[in-house]
Amino acid sequence: MESRNNRQFVGNRYGGPRAPKEEKLEMIFGSRPILEAMLAGKTLEKIFLLRGTNNPTTDEIIAEAKNHDVPVASVPLEKLNKLTRKNHQGAVALISPITYQPLAEIVTSLFENGKTPLLLILDRVTDVRNFGSIARNAECMGVDAIVIPSRGGAQVNADAMKTSAGALNLVPVCREPNLKDTIDYLKDYGIQIVACTEKTEHMITDFAVDFSGPTAIIMGSEEDGISPEYLKRADVRLRIPLMGQIGSLNVSVATGIILYEAMSQRLRESGYSSLGSLEPR
Repeated sequence: MESRNNRQFVGNRYGGPRAPKEEKLEMIFGSRPILEAMLAGKTLEKIFLLRGTNNPTTDEIIAEAKNHDVPVASVPLEKLNKLTRKNHQGAVALISPITYQPLAEIVTSLFENGKTPLLLILDRVTDVRNFGSIARNAECMGVDAIVIPSRGGAQVNADAMKTSAGALNLVPVCREPNLKDTIDYLKDYGIQIVACTEKTEHMITDFAVDFSGPTAIIMGSEEDGISPEYLKRADVRLRIPLMGQIGSLNVSVATGIILYEAMSQRLRESGYSSLGSLEPR
C-alpha cells in the first residue's frame, strides 16, 4: 500500500482543488427554481414541500429528486416558515455545500490505480457534529470515501462543515439510496465488511482482523448501533474494549479508534517504522 502523500485521485480529495469553505447552507425557494436547479446539476441536500401539494411541477420535483437520491420531506406550513421568512410558495430546497460522488467510480478508480480501498459506512449517524468529527477522523486516518444513506443520516450543513475542520472538502462523500445493496456490492468487489459493534465478543485488540486488505468499516447510529440487516452481512464484527462503567463510546470517538487500528496495520504493512514520523524503514 502506498503512502497517502503519494496518492493521486481525480476529485475533491486527491489531486483536485479544495472546495471553498461554506459558512451556511444556501436555499432555493419555489417549485420551478428547485426543479430547474436539479436539472442544471446543482447538488441539493434536502427538499421540503408543503404537505398536500399536488401539481405537475411537484411531481417532477419528486421524480427528479429520486433520480438524484435527494431526500424529499412533506411538511406543514409552519416548518417552511421556520426555514425562511421569504416567499417560499410551498417549496424550499437546501443546497449542499459539497458535491456527492459516485461510490462505484471511486472504488473502480482505486482498484485500477493499484490502491487498497479503506471505506467508512455510516448507518444513521444523525448528529451533525458527530458526522463532522467522524469526517475529520476519516481524513486524518486515510479513508478513501465516506458512505452515507440518502435518508436517515445527518445533513451536511454549516455545523458539520465547521466540526470537520475542512475534512468534508477533502474526503469524498457518497450518498447511497440503499446501504444493504451498497454493502452487497462492496462484498462482490472483494471488500471485507467490518462492523464496529458492542454486540460481539471479538475485540479489536485480538489482532484477528487484517485491515491491510480492501476494507469497509460500518459504524452505527447514536441510538441503537448498526441495523441488524447490515450486521448479518458483515464479514467481521469487532468491539472496542471498555474498562469503565459506561457501556459505550461516542460514535465519533469509536470511529477514530477503529480507524487508527486500520491505519496502524496499513502503515506497518507498507514498511513504516513510526506512526509519528512516517519515515520508511
